[in-house]
Order: sequence, then structure tokens, then C-alpha cells
Amino acid sequence: MSKQKVKILVAMSGGVDSSVAVALLLEAGYDVTGAYMKQWDDKDETGVCTWKQDRRDALRVSAHLGIPLLTLDFEQEYKKWVMEYMYAEYERGRTPNPDVLCNKFIKFGVWLEKAKELGFAKLATGHYGSIETFKHKNIQTYNLLRAKDENKDQTYFLHQLTQEQLKYTLFPLGKYTKDEVRVMAKKFNLPNADRSESMGICFVGVVPMKDFLLKKIKVNKGNIVTSDGEVVGEHDGLAFYTIGQRHGFDIRNKNKIIESKAMYVVQKKYDTNELVVGFDDDELLYSKQAEIEDVNWISGQKPSFPLKCKVRLRHRQPLQDVQLLQKDGKILVEFNIKQKAVTPGQFAVFYQNQVCLGGGAIK
Repeated sequence: MSKQKVKILVAMSGGVDSSVAVALLLEAGYDVTGAYMKQWDDKDETGVCTWKQDRRDALRVSAHLGIPLLTLDFEQEYKKWVMEYMYAEYERGRTPNPDVLCNKFIKFGVWLEKAKELGFAKLATGHYGSIETFKHKNIQTYNLLRAKDENKDQTYFLHQLTQEQLKYTLFPLGKYTKDEVRVMAKKFNLPNADRSESMGICFVGVVPMKDFLLKKIKVNKGNIVTSDGEVVGEHDGLAFYTIGQRHGFDIRNKNKIIESKAMYVVQKKYDTNELVVGFDDDELLYSKQAEIEDVNWISGQKPSFPLKCKVRLRHRQPLQDVQLLQKDGKILVEFNIKQKAVTPGQFAVFYQNQVCLGGGAIK
């Protein structure tokens, strides 16, 4: 099939990355349509979103490149699959990563299904990652590969994708660095070429997390204690704090040692509603092993255990050497070097060389 007949729907956020993705696909000869996906209403009291400005930027780029732009509303799906999950995880005292679930259920879930329903062969986005296609036992198989730009690589957020989702997905930017994308934005004379990076919660934007959560989660005050049990302050509820967090809690004890050194959240005690804090070298802050739940293997097949590979516990963390074990139906990850602030609710993502194997939530 010639590229001219392959219809591609590109999710356009109004930012530089998705705009350059459109330009590259047009340059390659594809039949391209853009789509702005509305997920969050800035009239909602729980957050502020710049979706109207984002859509205007997407319209400007679409007009400049001569492609149609659809506007699709997935606000209810986003609230159900991402926001409800996020609030529920925080209420459990865990620290979720909404961007991972947004990719799994929204961008490559309901968006992708809508793209197929509208007759498009593929959904393309401005993510930094690559898809490798090959045949295994005469079956078309897809690998998710790390991006050329290690600093921008987004496979950590994409690790929940499946073979069926990758089959209908394109990542045009995987072979480029962010600097190269900026240069191309200028080359294509894109009207948003100088736009800054978007930050904050996926589709919600930059908001103080505690203020955001207070709209749904009640204050439940308790003691802040050191690892040896000394009461040094008061917290507003375990849901508002993250393992490894350095700021955001009030130490009222006037002990000079405490005042002179930074303190971190090292543990949450739910039975006593205590937030435990310690210094950077506190043993409670470091883990040699973690249990991982709800693991998605991108290949669709469980690997053989034990498995030596690398792991990333947070976006942009340098890859760490680990061994994966399966015991009593549980997936355990053993770190070669103890890891700081292994946080329940966050994701452990596994790699071998350039290939993202998948991952799951830290239990």
C-alpha cells in the first residue's frame, strides 16, 4: 500500500513535538489528519487547564501544514480511568503515576479505538520512543525501544502498552533528539516552534499536588516521628506525602541536629497514622528488594525466571541492574545496589539493551 493511501491520525497537543510529528509524516507522504483531544475542563474547580490555548495552537499548526483538525472530547473517560485511579491510589497512601495510566487507557485506549472507528490505519503521537517490527514464529511482533534522546525517552510512561496497541501506533520522533526536533520545527516554520515544554499532571497542568488532592481527600492529622520514635511535628494525612519527599512537612522540634540537616519521608505507619522521617542515610529509606504487581509484558509472554535485566523506578533515573524472581506467584525485583525511596504506587519498568520489556506497580 502506498503511503499516500495510508490514513494517519496524529494526536496534537498544541506543542512542538506532536506538531513536528505531523510535519514528518506529511513529508513522508502519508495522508494525515490531526486531532485535538479534550480531557479536562478548566472550569472544573479541582484544576486549571490550558486546553483552549492548546487547541488554538494545534489549529494554527494544522492550518499552516494544510491538514484538517478534529476535536474529540474524552473528558468523562479521563476522569474515570485516570483521575479516579489517582485519587484512589493517594487515599491508599500510595504515590501513583497518572501519565502511565493515561497512556494505557486514554491515549492508546479510547483514542486509538476512535481512530480505528474513523477509518485510520494508525494513531501517531509525539512521544519519544520507537517501535521495532519483526516476525517471531511467523507472527508479526512489536518491540518498544528506548528513544535516541536518553533524556527525553518516554518508554517509562509507555511500558503498559500491548502488542495490539503497538500494532496501530507510530512514534515519528523516536530517532531524533529534542534539539533536532526544535531545529525541524524552525525548518517547517511551525507557528509554535518556540513554545516551551508542557509540565505538570497529564492534561491538567501545573498545580500544587496537595491543593489538588485536598479537593477529594480529607485531612487526617497525625504525628511526624523519627525512626527511633521521637515526635517532631504533625502531618495533615499520610495520603499527602511520598516516600523520599524532602519538603512539605513541618518539623517543630528545635533539636539543632534536625534543624541543620535535611530530612526525608522514610516510612508511613498506617496503624498509628504516623509519618516517619529520617536523614539521607536512614536505613528505612533504602530497599534491596521490592514486590511488583500487575506486570505488563509488552511481548505478551512471561519471560523465564530468574531474569537479569535493568530497571528504572522513575522517569530519567539511570538504569539499575536487577534480577527478577517469581516466588509463590509474586514478581520480586532484587536490586544489585540498594535503591533509595522505592515508592509504592510508582512503576518499575524493565529493560534489556534498548528494548522495554514492560513493568508494573511497586507494591
